[in-house]
Amino acid sequence: MPGGARRAAGEGLRPRLEALRELIALSRSRLDGAVLDGAGRVLEAADERYRLSGEHTVVALAGATGSGKSSLFNALAGAPRSEVAARRPTTAEPVACVWSGGRPGAEGLLRRLGVPVHRRHTPAQGSPELAGLVLLDLPDHDSSATANREQVDRMLELVDAVVWVVDPEKYADGVLHERYLRPLAGYAEVTFVVLNQVDRLPGDAADQVVDDLRRLLDEDGLALGEHGEPGAAVLALSAATGEGVAELREALGQFVAERGAADRRLTADVDTAAERLRTAYAADGRVGLTEGAREEFDDRLAEAVGAVATGRAAERDWLRHAERACGSPWSRLRARRKDRRARRRGAAAPRGAGTGAVRIGAPRTGAGGAEAGGGGEGAGRGVPGSRAGGRGPGEDGRATARPVVEQAVRTVAGEAAHGLPLPWAQAVREAAVRGAEGLPEALDAVAAEAEEGLRHGPDGKPRWWTVAASVQGLLFVLQVVGALWMVGAVTGVVDPAEWLSGVLPAVVGTVGGPALTWLCGVVARGPARRYGQEAERRLRGTAAGCGRARVLEPVAAELLRYREVRERYAVASGV
Repeated sequence: MPGGARRAAGEGLRPRLEALRELIALSRSRLDGAVLDGAGRVLEAADERYRLSGEHTVVALAGATGSGKSSLFNALAGAPRSEVAARRPTTAEPVACVWSGGRPGAEGLLRRLGVPVHRRHTPAQGSPELAGLVLLDLPDHDSSATANREQVDRMLELVDAVVWVVDPEKYADGVLHERYLRPLAGYAEVTFVVLNQVDRLPGDAADQVVDDLRRLLDEDGLALGEHGEPGAAVLALSAATGEGVAELREALGQFVAERGAADRRLTADVDTAAERLRTAYAADGRVGLTEGAREEFDDRLAEAVGAVATGRAAERDWLRHAERACGSPWSRLRARRKDRRARRRGAAAPRGAGTGAVRIGAPRTGAGGAEAGGGGEGAGRGVPGSRAGGRGPGEDGRATARPVVEQAVRTVAGEAAHGLPLPWAQAVREAAVRGAEGLPEALDAVAAEAEEGLRHGPDGKPRWWTVAASVQGLLFVLQVVGALWMVGAVTGVVDPAEWLSGVLPAVVGTVGGPALTWLCGVVARGPARRYGQEAERRLRGTAAGCGRARVLEPVAAELLRYREVRERYAVASGV
């Protein structure tokens, strides 16, 4: 990667780190702490690295026992700074050589790495091309000493780049590839792989081993830097004879001069952390509540409060009021007597068993005490709370409708959680369950308010009711006058020959009253239907508002929170 592109990549790292920090803060209450620990360590490492010298690049030589790490370290340092011997393992503590080039700040890096003071050296020659390099010789990664292996693992997480030193005998070692190279495939841009001891290979065997090494690295998923593409550099050399050491020195000098290794290393750390967090943030397709799911939820709540039955009861109440307002005095008298008998029965009924009791999904009582659903319609259509066998309303009706509410909440929560990562799906369901607490009682209150509105009847009376009532009064007068006239003719109070004069008013009054009542009933059907539909709409809207405030809004808040963290994750992952 060209130096300018690498610097641009480094500049893009800061927003990713900030996004990762915000992501962790927003997710603390939703995700298990162990899931976020790795990302937290990346942030800590980045903060610490940025506090230290940006003028130095820390490069570690890592390898197995007998690979010649220490010999290569000494060849680069120009002096025997690291112990080389036949005894294994030779390197028990990390050794450092610092090409400061007059740049301060290397001490802080060495303290962070835990390099003992007596193991810190300077090169025998100035080597200005390596100015800013801090070179480490690590213990063997396959050392029999557990402490040595743990030290290697710790330092590999802190250095800016790694030079893996392999030899012709162990370059295909399974421990090296499975434990280090394969898991660290994302760090190709800060990785060098050096085949040492090529002086031991006859003829073109070195080229064959290098080709096989490249094949293994490709199988590990480690991108190789070829043809100007970013990736790991693969070199062949001999620390013992010096063959190829100059090429490695030149490659390291160019690498250090770019001063982008720390950013590239941290970028790879962020990439790795983001990939590990993918399952916690990446959704499976589109997330959120569809309008269809919201409407279905509203329909379920309307069903639970009996909105349709309430609308029908309101329609019948309007017709009943219209019938009374436009009916004859005789029909109004009969209606008042019926109301008195109904009130007496209600007063004698046990508490909670009358039509005044309100509960979710209970059938509404309309004119003449008929159920709002009419006949067996409620049972046939499975209306919640429909009475069977004449059971009175009360807690039984409430218990009958509660499963409808619970099912509605479960369904809408499942729709909202669909496709979400498991932690966020669980959070959405919990928000829905918490919001549903007390929802049946709240819907009871909504239904009770609607029931109370039905008892009061329609607000205001249409003018034509008054006109019809006046005409009914006139017809009643004609009926009475005609009847009295005929009685007078029979009793001789008036001329018997004039009895026919009373027949016409009596007939008009007697026939006209019922006819007008029928006509008013026909005319009233349209307004009554609209009144019932409006009552249904109001109750449906009130129940939906109650459900949305208690369930849908908390669910929407959780979905919004998820969208926020998903956006932060997209930035942190570099998408």
